[in-house]
Amino acid sequence: MEKLALNLARPLIMGILNVTEDSFYDGGLYFSLEKAVLRAKEMIDEGADIIDVGGESTRPFSQRVPLEEELKRTIPVIKKIREFSNIPISIDTYKSKVAYEAIMAGANMINDISGLSFDREMAKVASKLDVPIVIMHIKGRPEDMQVSPYYEDVLREIKDYFRERIEYAKSEGIREENIIIDPGIGFGKRVEDNLKILKNLNQFKEFNKPILIGTSMKSFIGVVTQSPLKERLAGTLASVAISIWNGADIVRVHNVKETKKVVDLVHAIKMS
Repeated sequence: MEKLALNLARPLIMGILNVTEDSFYDGGLYFSLEKAVLRAKEMIDEGADIIDVGGESTRPFSQRVPLEEELKRTIPVIKKIREFSNIPISIDTYKSKVAYEAIMAGANMINDISGLSFDREMAKVASKLDVPIVIMHIKGRPEDMQVSPYYEDVLREIKDYFRERIEYAKSEGIREENIIIDPGIGFGKRVEDNLKILKNLNQFKEFNKPILIGTSMKSFIGVVTQSPLKERLAGTLASVAISIWNGADIVRVHNVKETKKVVDLVHAIKMS
């Protein structure tokens, strides 16, 4: 297991690799080992800084995948990628057993949509392995999170969540420098909540933690731009530009090639 030190001197691109049948955007496209590995190589060539491997769809109303099936989907892919590249690999899971086996197979970090809450052993695994972990905000679970979500003050509530989760992570032995936060665009959020988060993203800088944002192809973009799923790239790129301008350190996307051009330009303007 190689320790990962993320260089956040510039925004990083996390390429999404869904080894699933039912992910909302690319379900089934990379379900076989061969197709998943080819996609990983393609994203690396396009400029990805991290590959995020996931074996269970967490789209709204998705169904859970059994532990053994998630392991069968993700571990061989991680091992294969590691054979030809030393690119940082993230395991997108809320199951501690999957996270542990993925790190043992060559992954370097954990991306937990539940913020260490769905599996009480996850914090112990992250602490023991001493790897970066993404703590994401979610309201509810994937199967019910989009059933009438409501906030009095979405920014305040997410901040309160991060304060509690960061303290919990530290109490379980996770080092401060290993914590990354993600406000969870689309995870138990209304359209107006997602827009407010992006507009005020810099408010989360108060935690002094890297911020990860995942807007890629999500439904709020479709609502605002009146675009079907396959026509949301322009909206995605606009949201990526706004996110970086407002302080995002890592952007999680399906379209690495196009995103890299946006990231490079917005970063150059910010640094000019």
